[in-house]
Amino acid sequence: MDQKQLLQNRLTSTQILVLGFAVTILLGACLLSLPVATESGQGLPFIDALFTATSAVCVTGLVVVDTATTFNTFGEVVILLLIQVGGLGFMTFGTFFAYLVGKKIGFRERLVLRETFNQFNMQGVVNLVLKVLKITFIIEGIGFVLLSVRFVPEFGLEKGLYFSLFHSISSFNSAGFDLFGEKEAFSSITHYVEDPWMNLVVSSLVILGGIGFVVILELLHYRSTKRISLHTKIVLTMTGILIAMGMLVILVVEWANPKTLGGLSFQGKIMASFFHSVTPRSGGYNTLSMGDMYSATLFFTVLLMFVGASPSSTGGGIKTTTLATILLSVWSMIRGRDDVIAYKRRIPHGLVYKALTVTVAATTLVILNTMLLTITEQTDLLTAGFETVSAFGTVGLTMGLTPTLSVPGKVIVLLTMFAGRLGPLTIAFAIAHSQKQPPYRYPEDRPLIG
Repeated sequence: MDQKQLLQNRLTSTQILVLGFAVTILLGACLLSLPVATESGQGLPFIDALFTATSAVCVTGLVVVDTATTFNTFGEVVILLLIQVGGLGFMTFGTFFAYLVGKKIGFRERLVLRETFNQFNMQGVVNLVLKVLKITFIIEGIGFVLLSVRFVPEFGLEKGLYFSLFHSISSFNSAGFDLFGEKEAFSSITHYVEDPWMNLVVSSLVILGGIGFVVILELLHYRSTKRISLHTKIVLTMTGILIAMGMLVILVVEWANPKTLGGLSFQGKIMASFFHSVTPRSGGYNTLSMGDMYSATLFFTVLLMFVGASPSSTGGGIKTTTLATILLSVWSMIRGRDDVIAYKRRIPHGLVYKALTVTVAATTLVILNTMLLTITEQTDLLTAGFETVSAFGTVGLTMGLTPTLSVPGKVIVLLTMFAGRLGPLTIAFAIAHSQKQPPYRYPEDRPLIG
């Protein structure tokens, strides 16, 4: 048995997944720290390169250096590749290349793919990977064409096409990286706050990337199957509720704010509210200045970022299905029922426990890292909490703290992005020695609750 086989046999699928992402980040950081990757030709400090690579692979968009003015075309292409690999998972591309050369996909690789796409079994997982790649390239291609309608007339053919490709991939993978920044005298896509075309295209790409590939496949095959799973119903329902609720809250709270919605037309207010209801769900772009929003809006945005996108998607957060499962279990308890019911289907208690565990683990991580940021950065609780949840939810929105982070602060935020992309449970399982049930059970007892 060679060293590679020995290593594979010793590592679990979750450990391979965590190590794979870590190695991808380190390789990206090495490339981004090279002098050839920067505009100045002097190279980038490794901590800044590591932060940027982590943000790209974890499809977050938080940056400590301006992407447009710091990196040249080589550096930007590296970031784009890291976004694509991070959004779909390194095993997705590994499987694709193995399929192209006719290499057999083994049991170990299928286990990792199951973890990557959050599937319950390995049946058809390789076929799912190929479909995911096909869907991704089609949607990103459509986004490229639609964005070029706006960017080519504005920036010229070559630069317009390049911008269209970069922002299409960044939007669909919920990365939030942009090439405007200081170079174009405006940040993110604030320049397009009242542009219906840009708002609609970018929002659509973010939504499609956030609902998950399983949902997209089911919707595409609905005509032939006439079947919608409980998972898809919950995802679509929760996505619609969160977008509508977020839009209403932002519209009402910020309506008269002269620094945000107050100076826009009625149509602009509607578009900006809708966009900022979509983008906290792991999108990362903003058309309004986050630092100028009222505290109530920022706090509600934190809640949206904490929920994030849906399972098997390019986004982070605790996921929409997790929130739905917890809310349904609370409703069942209030009604005095033991079973958790959704759309006339019973959700297993094991999944309820998992949803609760994910939420508690995520909340603990966010609280701890928020406290640490208030210490290392000497900032207020809302600002520290906003940046922490943005990192955990792999969103990329910022109140302005991230570009000024100290070295300890950068380490805290990049570790939060890493944990948010993979999920606290995945990392916990990777660290744990065993996930097997013990061959015994303790006697039951009943502590007082509430």
